[in-house]
Amino acid sequence: MSKNPFINAFSAAIYIIFVVTVMTFVTQPLKTKPDTFFAPITLLSMLTLSVTVMAFLFFYQPLQLFIDGKKKESINLFIKTVGVFAAITLLILFLLFLGLI
Repeated sequence: MSKNPFINAFSAAIYIIFVVTVMTFVTQPLKTKPDTFFAPITLLSMLTLSVTVMAFLFFYQPLQLFIDGKKKESINLFIKTVGVFAAITLLILFLLFLGLI
């Protein structure tokens, strides 16, 4: 990813919005049908994919910096990325509780 925590955090938020949107539209026609054997397989597959994507977005660049011996810069980038993502999450929760979204 990048060394910009805002880009990393917003990329994670955009990925989450994309996954929720796709899952919402894909499952709309299936609401009246009972779950099958493939429902938990799909859920676990999406979980695995999401964990992999989030690990890339949050850990790839800090790990590269850490391997290059820039430990302090690595930790700062990770903490800033998590902080920006936490702020985005809190903003969404705040807007949700206000009824704006």
